[in-house]
Amino acid sequence: MKKLLLLAFLMLPTAAAAETVSFFTEEYAPFNYRDGKLIKGATVEQVEKVMADIGVDYTLELVPWARAYGMAQTTPMTCVFATAHNSTRDPLFKWIEPLLVDRNILITKTGSGVKADTLDEAKQYTVGTQREDYTETTLKEKGFTKLDVASDFNATLRKLLGGRIDMMPISELYFDKLKQEQPLEMVTVLSTQPMGIACQKDFPDDLRRRMQVALDKLIADGTQRQIFQKYGLTLLH
Repeated sequence: MKKLLLLAFLMLPTAAAAETVSFFTEEYAPFNYRDGKLIKGATVEQVEKVMADIGVDYTLELVPWARAYGMAQTTPMTCVFATAHNSTRDPLFKWIEPLLVDRNILITKTGSGVKADTLDEAKQYTVGTQREDYTETTLKEKGFTKLDVASDFNATLRKLLGGRIDMMPISELYFDKLKQEQPLEMVTVLSTQPMGIACQKDFPDDLRRRMQVALDKLIADGTQRQIFQKYGLTLLH
């Protein structure tokens, strides 16, 4: 009996560790960003509340998007957010959504002279994006060939402001805030999509369901909207 009890005791840490979820996200304020030693943002707060509601341990790390996206495809108990849910990505992950619904637009530096009323007209310009970001796939699917691919969003933005690229895609929600700080203007709409938590394909179904129920509660009781308002964002439907 003592051996059985000892064996059960030794197995407890392993079981607890297996239940821990590893979250990865990128630097993309005000949705997810580093503030000193803390990681904050409108999507980060939703993830924190979801995990607190279901009582499951988790870790959260902010890394370049390509690494975050790759980890969520290959590493068990790993999720990445906020991830655009489209037909290409649908079979690659298990999903908890929406953290938000967003339009992605093409923007340019104010005074650049870049003009395009349609996506076909926009294809003549060099467009910057991030490696493994869904906008890279979206641009390619829509026939854009003059692409400049950087490691992260901030690198692409620096190129745009420095005149090294003509346009870049960006969340319309983020653009509404960023244009108050930077000389930027909208060119045209690129796509519309839900953004969610994307988890590795072997992620436990029961845990995914519990997370989805917790997120649904945040949406239904108005907490998600309040979080967006806190960060100066307007929630789209």
